[in-house]
Amino acid sequence: MINVVNPSSGEVFANAAECTEEQLDEVMALAASAQRSWAALGDERRSVLDKAADAVDEAVDRIADVLTAEQGKPVPLARREVAGVATRLRYFAGLDLAPDVLDDGRVEVRHQPVGVVAAITPWNFPVGLAGWKLAPALRAGCAVVLKPSPFTPLSTVLLGEVLNGVLPAGVVSVVTGGDQLGALVVSHPVPRKVSFTGSVRGGIAVNTAAAKDLKRVTLELGGNDPAIVLDDADPDAIAAGLFWGAFINTGQACAAVKRVYVPEHRRHELVEALAAIGESVRVGDPTAEGTQLGPLTTRPQFDRVAELVDDALTHGAKAASGGAAVEGPGYFYEPTVLTDVDDGVRVVDEEQFGPVLPVVGYRDLDEAVRRANATDFGLGSSVWTSDPDRGADVASRIEAGMTWINAHPVSSVEHPFGGIKHSGLGVENGIDGLKSFTDMHLVVRP
Repeated sequence: MINVVNPSSGEVFANAAECTEEQLDEVMALAASAQRSWAALGDERRSVLDKAADAVDEAVDRIADVLTAEQGKPVPLARREVAGVATRLRYFAGLDLAPDVLDDGRVEVRHQPVGVVAAITPWNFPVGLAGWKLAPALRAGCAVVLKPSPFTPLSTVLLGEVLNGVLPAGVVSVVTGGDQLGALVVSHPVPRKVSFTGSVRGGIAVNTAAAKDLKRVTLELGGNDPAIVLDDADPDAIAAGLFWGAFINTGQACAAVKRVYVPEHRRHELVEALAAIGESVRVGDPTAEGTQLGPLTTRPQFDRVAELVDDALTHGAKAASGGAAVEGPGYFYEPTVLTDVDDGVRVVDEEQFGPVLPVVGYRDLDEAVRRANATDFGLGSSVWTSDPDRGADVASRIEAGMTWINAHPVSSVEHPFGGIKHSGLGVENGIDGLKSFTDMHLVVRP
């Protein structure tokens, strides 16, 4: 069994079964058989997915309570995450996968299901990111074997139970276990595609293993997202958007703001505005009404955040708010806004993935863009300005898969989501995300 810890207490509160290699073989065989009959349903799958969405809606509170217990996010946010799965199921059920027709109807480009999909999800949005993979894969006609993080397996197991009340047996399977199981899932001969969300190191391992039998891959990996504040932006007006863009889900989001570049003459003003929000935020029991930020999800992540902040303070940074763990049980850390910090310090150069935001001053916009791009990551980014056209011009110079103007992050099921450089391969969401679970089949008539 796997011990599951409640991050609000730091104590084990439940267990999950550990899937054996023999059991995984059985699951994969069932998935392969189920996939063929599921694909044969054609457009009938759409009505089944609508029914699955209804079942998820009915189970929102049940799943959300488990999600909060194992992941630590406040209950309202957990409910929103679970409800998002139903939204995605309905959205993809509504998408048309008709062939693309060329040459006056003589040529068709058909979209065939890729087969069985191995989906591996992280602990920050375990249910939500399961939905990111399940909904398009199922619409495409694939079966899915889903492996959640061993830190947060229970809410995904419950989601699987709910879906299996509607879907044919074997179309969705959830297997739980540690990193060794993840490696077995990826290397197993049955799946023809791997959809992975996690760390860069994990993504490289997945890509290497998948390449041995030419599995398709979608990798959504880490980010060190910059936010560039232009000199025409009003610090008081943008502070809330920047703060929550960084501290959403206690900072545990791949596309959250990880570092802010602001004109040196506006830095003090922006830091003060951000720190005021940080000091006012309610951190605590995620089941209590009014809680805005819960704990970090895992002990290793809690230790990493503390290490990065201590390192920054040692190198001359000042904590305008926070800067320390919250006293008491659990993995709670104060919302921390750092100033007097610069590139070359770990908290700026690395993805902190926690409730910490370094604010860095700049004197020249070209310099700010260069520094924003000086990273192996390339997921999200943002530009903050009173002139959106000017912001769009600056955005065109940023090396990232996504750039938002006066917001960060903004994710819609309709918008393609993906990164460049070490932030990943492929795209999720929208019609492009759906087609990533298909293979092209060209049919040419005489």
